[in-house]
Amino acid sequence: MIVRISVEGQYDLADDESARLNELESAVIAAVEANDEDAYAQAFKALLDHVRTAGKVVAEDELEGSDVILPPSDTTLAEAAADFTGEGLIPD
Repeated sequence: MIVRISVEGQYDLADDESARLNELESAVIAAVEANDEDAYAQAFKALLDHVRTAGKVVAEDELEGSDVILPPSDTTLAEAAADFTGEGLIPD
């Protein structure tokens, strides 16, 4: 699975990582829905950190379609409210 973090790059994650990504995204969604700035910051950082550590960086000169596009790391809670709702960004 190819995951892009906007303005940062792409990461190639094993397909079996999707369950963990969904777990992490669910925490982000819960924090957004609760309008909890601290919980959002922690959950969103955990999601991005997991992508960075579990994934292998895709070289910039490789053309890969992204399966998931996550917002940039500096996304605010208010901005995240538009992306992290309902079923979220990461497919089950």
